[in-house]
Amino acid sequence: MPAQPWRNGGGSTRELLAWPPAGNWSLRISMADISADGPFSAFPGIERWFAVLTGAGVALAFPEGERRVLGGDPPFRFDGGAAPGCRLLDGPTRDLNLMQRGGRATMRRTEAGRAWDEGFAMRGLFTVVPGRWAGGGAVRALEAHALLWDDAAGPGGWAFVPDARDAAAAGWWLGFTPGNVSVPVQ
Repeated sequence: MPAQPWRNGGGSTRELLAWPPAGNWSLRISMADISADGPFSAFPGIERWFAVLTGAGVALAFPEGERRVLGGDPPFRFDGGAAPGCRLLDGPTRDLNLMQRGGRATMRRTEAGRAWDEGFAMRGLFTVVPGRWAGGGAVRALEAHALLWDDAAGPGGWAFVPDARDAAAAGWWLGFTPGNVSVPVQ
């Protein structure tokens, strides 16, 4: 996906997915490169998850205090309307963002070979390293920084096994259910 520069000049974003694809999105998944200190954009009414993919990490300034998000940390969930100031800790970072409105979402780290089967209407996998995804009887090889998305996710577990056995942060499971859809608990 082509990078879109930020208005403040502090980085760029690659929009990986917006759902629904036309109009006002309820779910947005993006990868951002932060190259300079500066404020995050405000997204009022949006719940946001943020994880550092590469680089040391960032310090986010909120009215209640600073929150550091480091490479290897679990995703940080916060109110997208907060628009925190962002300070790079030791050089540029590449980050994964999941933003949702009007539904239920999650972003969690994959565990090599361990099935993920949370009940969401839509599910995805963002890979940090190359590996193999398996689900519903299918197997697919994926490159690093790939997004696999199923907007009609059925029941059953998904698994991701990285090609390198020592890959600590192999990928991220992403799930979303719009506010007007109910999904049976698995």
